[in-house]
Amino acid sequence: MEKVYLVMPAYNEAKNIEETIRQWYPVVARLSQEAEAKLVIANDGSKDDTFAIMQGLKGRYPLLEPLNKPNSGHGSTVLYLYRHAIAQGADYVFQTDSDGQTDPDEFWQMWEHRRDYDIQIGVRKGRQDGLNRVFVSKTLRLIVWLMFHEWVADANTPFRLMKAERLQPIMDVIPHDYFLCNVAISAISKKWGYRIGWYPITFKPRQAGVNSINMKRIVKIGWKALGDFWTINKNLRGTRP
Repeated sequence: MEKVYLVMPAYNEAKNIEETIRQWYPVVARLSQEAEAKLVIANDGSKDDTFAIMQGLKGRYPLLEPLNKPNSGHGSTVLYLYRHAIAQGADYVFQTDSDGQTDPDEFWQMWEHRRDYDIQIGVRKGRQDGLNRVFVSKTLRLIVWLMFHEWVADANTPFRLMKAERLQPIMDVIPHDYFLCNVAISAISKKWGYRIGWYPITFKPRQAGVNSINMKRIVKIGWKALGDFWTINKNLRGTRP
């Protein structure tokens, strides 16, 4: 029986987390009819009640697995979840965020084609999460092209289904605490010739809480990405799955 982990990082999502679990749990429950499925959410050292809320929901949602870890940032937490899923023997890993911006119904188009591709990535159309984040995505796409010489439709989408056996080699060349891990995974997958499926997805405004991206952070992220991508490119030399 196939094993699939749906994973989400969570930081200060007390206002969103219960609704996000309520929306996504039916996907896990339906998957469990044909596969071993879990919804795994890692609390990244939140300062609010995010983890306590998740713990309190375990009785209602038995396939929910809340994890708690010290704060290390979004990218590092996503990598932590990927490594956790692989260590638990997952065949497929699906990642999205816990702020309620993605549509669970759009998962099934990827699941239907899970054997046809190594990695499937959503492409955000008509985004409703603000011009700053759209600018970040466009900038990252340009940086990926400059550094990896690969053009990706939407490099950092938090909506992706990956074969664990294809994800594992990428984990070996990405720094353990890398912030833009999904961007790197998209670029490396393209560079290594993985079979990639791209799907248009909707991307809603945050359900609640504050958007943490501002122009100062955008500049900082972009500048750091240049150095980090150079390091990853160096790690890729002579490496191929």
